Amino acid sequence: MKIPKNIRDNLRFLCIEVDSLLESLEACFLEDVVVQGRRILDRGGYAYNLKIRIHNASLQQLSFLKKGGDNTMSLRAAEFIATDLERIAELCRECVKQINYLDERSEIFPERYPPMLALIREGIAMIGVAVNDSDSRQALKIAQLESQIDRSYHRLYKRYITALKTNGKHTESFVTALFLAHNVEQMGDSLRNISETIISANIGQPVNFERYHALQESVEHLEAEALRGQLTVLPIAETRSGSAISGVHAGSGNEREPIAIFKEGQKSKLKEERQGVKSWHEIYPGLAPRILSYKKRGQSAALLIEHLPGLTFEQILLSGNRNQLELSLERLCETLQAVWTQTRNEEPVAAGFITQIGKRLPEIYRIHPEFRPGRTNICGLKRPAFADILKKAEIYEKDFLAPFSVYIHGDFNVDNIIYDPAENRINFIDLHRSRYMDYVQDVSVFMVSNYRLQILDHHVRQRIMAVARDFCESTRRFAAEQGDDSFEIRLALGLARSFITSSRFTLDKSQARRMFLRSCYLIEKAIATPASKVSSFKVPIKEIFVV
Repeated sequence: MKIPKNIRDNLRFLCIEVDSLLESLEACFLEDVVVQGRRILDRGGYAYNLKIRIHNASLQQLSFLKKGGDNTMSLRAAEFIATDLERIAELCRECVKQINYLDERSEIFPERYPPMLALIREGIAMIGVAVNDSDSRQALKIAQLESQIDRSYHRLYKRYITALKTNGKHTESFVTALFLAHNVEQMGDSLRNISETIISANIGQPVNFERYHALQESVEHLEAEALRGQLTVLPIAETRSGSAISGVHAGSGNEREPIAIFKEGQKSKLKEERQGVKSWHEIYPGLAPRILSYKKRGQSAALLIEHLPGLTFEQILLSGNRNQLELSLERLCETLQAVWTQTRNEEPVAAGFITQIGKRLPEIYRIHPEFRPGRTNICGLKRPAFADILKKAEIYEKDFLAPFSVYIHGDFNVDNIIYDPAENRINFIDLHRSRYMDYVQDVSVFMVSNYRLQILDHHVRQRIMAVARDFCESTRRFAAEQGDDSFEIRLALGLARSFITSSRFTLDKSQARRMFLRSCYLIEKAIATPASKVSSFKVPIKEIFVV
């Protein structure tokens, strides 16, 4: 960790101060609490002042750095470490207050606490070396001490609970002892936080203990290969589901090149994605990246995925030249229709677009409660409540199944499509929702993911809307070739679903309202169409996807 000398010195002073408080707290359990306890309470302001000095100095240094500079993570780490150290000092004061409530200390097994506090002191003694030498191994040792403290806490907890159940005397003392033990256990949690902070600063991105081990295990076989230089990990994104995505790079400086994508998060989500990738390789080889490694640890898991060359469709859409955009869109449409043709299953399928809206309505209303109004009357024109419109639409939709199913992406946003200009090739990523379904699901998601891009530049906005319209025309031709007579009515409902569910991802009230109104319009227009006229129904795409 690269931190200035004044911050490093204050961090050292803070470690010494907290260690001194813990030493006094050990004495409180075994000796007279009055003298040692008073010392702890009287020195509370010193640890706080040291923390504030570190925070202020870090803030001052950060103001001189460029956004994303190399030292940014280290300075933030210094702040976090100082906060956790001061938290331990605060917990020392809380322990003294709890000890003062005890009538008889001997009843609460006071001899059990000094060994736990000694472990915390041992961890604090390691912080200086771990910080100054950017030593992740030392940081891991600090985290391992937390596990020992936790085991000691659970043994104490069980003894206190047993005593409360079997011993009618000293109830207040054992309740107080539970608070005491919990305070010491929280000190261990602070040590673990410090460990994770140091490791995060060394790696260059936020990481917890489990994720570090998952990353280490995942890249082991990459390090075994003859790669140029050492591996580095750089953050890419955080998904809405909580997964963290990073790029694994080989080499150094300008020679550094991405070789894999590391993704860590909830085990169930990553298991779905792993299965989705596997299914794509079986059903339509060449579209999905290869899984290089899959590791699970408790309720978390980690995927190491092949890095695919090229640009996301979103990048091309916003920054690519016109020729590149046309080529990528043409190749995308060709690829999609080839997949749909090859994976076609003659069994009809219901997408349930309105049902999907219903499942997400509570979340939509939490973000945009204004979408919940009941029946309204505008100049004598009665408007039904949105909930009533959905009920009618849900019944109406049941009569219009897709005449066949195909294997779809399931989350077909513009940032989940990769185009490689050198090979004129399309690849898909983020495949945890892939399944056999109505192809209109992917069509509507793709079109609305274009629309919801928050780009204000008029010319870029024109380009985005043109792409959505051109993509629609291509899929219309495919539907006509397949004899899909209900394509347009399902497209209207699919777009309605994507418009309103996308509103929960934006706090921009004007954009959210535009998407909500489009959803209402499309649903009402669809359900007003008699079954006999469905084949002639057409979604007004030019009016919907207007700049």
